[in-house]
Amino acid sequence: MKAYVLHGIGDLRYEDCAPPELRPGWALVKVLCTGICSSDIPRIFEKGAYHFPTVPGHEFSGKVESIADAKDSEWVGKRVGVFPLIPCKKCASCQKGQYETCANYDYIGSRRDGGFAEYVAVPVWNLIELPENVSDVQGALLEPAAVALHAVKRAEIPQGASVCVVGTGAIGLLAGEWAKIRGAGRVTIKCRSEAKRQIVQQCGLEYAAAFRAGEEFDCVIEAVGSAQALEESLLRTAPGGRLVLMGNPDGPRTLSQDLYWRILRKQLTLTGTWNSSFGSSNSDWIETVQALADASLQTDAIVSHLLSQKELSKGLQVMRSRSELFCKIMIKFDREVR
Repeated sequence: MKAYVLHGIGDLRYEDCAPPELRPGWALVKVLCTGICSSDIPRIFEKGAYHFPTVPGHEFSGKVESIADAKDSEWVGKRVGVFPLIPCKKCASCQKGQYETCANYDYIGSRRDGGFAEYVAVPVWNLIELPENVSDVQGALLEPAAVALHAVKRAEIPQGASVCVVGTGAIGLLAGEWAKIRGAGRVTIKCRSEAKRQIVQQCGLEYAAAFRAGEEFDCVIEAVGSAQALEESLLRTAPGGRLVLMGNPDGPRTLSQDLYWRILRKQLTLTGTWNSSFGSSNSDWIETVQALADASLQTDAIVSHLLSQKELSKGLQVMRSRSELFCKIMIKFDREVR
């Protein structure tokens, strides 16, 4: 099979590899579509992976090609999305069914080979079937959409509340959509780039390049990870409001005394969010699949690029250099992707 294999920092090679072997309880998935996550950029070009060589990619849809155990044969031929976090099932979090905070997790696309390949091995437990009217592209968007939903749930948004999402990445825009779906009143996306205005508005969200002096929101979701975005998020959260920190930090963080005082005097609630819930009847993934199937969650405006398998390196360079306007870059690993 063909795969994009990371041999070292900045050393990503498109090469022939042996198909992955299956262990008991696992499935071989033929990748149909994969998304490039913003976290893939530092992993490939700056910080590296947990080990080399490794195949990146954790946002993907596929079709089950084969299974290790006969008892799982019903999965063969089904189109699926894949929850990339593989929990240990033993730690305190796992015992509570809170798998996203597993203390000893494995992870497809960073700690083990992932979806930048024609085939990937995944546990059957991590599969979720895609309905006929959910496309392969939408299936690859399940992971970021579920992460966005998880953050919105953590915000505990009251009906009719005002919400601000700081950041215009795919997950930030999806969080804005989820906030509306779950009953928010005004939903504003804080942007630095005027070029993103059209994408934001196509998602049915309000665009803001700047705010009026003293303007605040009941709930704020920080979806950038920069020190500047954190400061602005704290300033824009109304007294008694809730701030959800979702963006992966791009470096060390310190809070000024003034910002710390604002947290105290405004009696803010700060909460973190990590990954998404999976493996229960009310998981974020089930809710996301349902929202895609009934079209309440719209994704057309989120996907800015749909590239071929051989163009993955181009997609990475677009994101790294910001040479083009982009939101979510998707890669077709199958010619018949829909």
